[in-house]
Amino acid sequence: MARFTGRSAIVTGAARGIGAAYARALAAEGAAVVVADQNTEDGSAVAAKIVADGGTAKFSPVDVSDPESAAALADFVVAEFGGIDHLVNNAAIYGDMKLNLLLTVPWDYYRKFMSVNMDGALIMTRAVWPHMSARGSGSIVNQSSTAAWLYSSFYGLAKAGVNGLTQQLAAELGGSGIRINAIAPGPIDTEATKAVTPAAIVDEIVARLPLKRMGTPADLVGACLYLLSDEASWVTGQIFNIDGGQIIRS
Repeated sequence: MARFTGRSAIVTGAARGIGAAYARALAAEGAAVVVADQNTEDGSAVAAKIVADGGTAKFSPVDVSDPESAAALADFVVAEFGGIDHLVNNAAIYGDMKLNLLLTVPWDYYRKFMSVNMDGALIMTRAVWPHMSARGSGSIVNQSSTAAWLYSSFYGLAKAGVNGLTQQLAAELGGSGIRINAIAPGPIDTEATKAVTPAAIVDEIVARLPLKRMGTPADLVGACLYLLSDEASWVTGQIFNIDGGQIIRS
């Protein structure tokens, strides 16, 4: 399939893990992909591998918590590829996340965490929407988490905020022909998850899942591509749990 031929896509947090999987999948279906991350070495390697495999990709550094950095990324994409069609807001502080309670987490760390994990999706959307609007359409996928539905301290709060942003921005962006949805993964087998969650706890989580295994980045790719594509042209403001049945809501 080549659903994204002639289109450009930004994936933030694409140097590793889920973001890298999204970037590779978009490129495989024809998109010109911008791998955006603070990790220059790994992000450049992801872009280079996409090119080596016959795709189109560029690396660009970004700090999604900084509006000026987000605007510079948007300008870079327009200069390289003529416009912006798709955005995946995947960047987050996760693998090296400090575990703490909302009541006791140091305030400076909390503010930095939220500036990336929640505000980053809004900052990036504000940076790209004028360019998408100029083209008459666009689509955005935010990375949420099933943590939004469970107690997960400030991580879960940030993801609940991402869900709220997704639904509020759907109303504001719809008139410009721009759709925005979110994917809420359950437990995904990545290096970042291994770093933040002890193996014994992971085993307990998996034992409670209807589908008795961890998810993989590949399990998320299909939903992301669908939501970005024209196949989802009447889908906006939705939160999709891709979670092995972890969250079953009536």
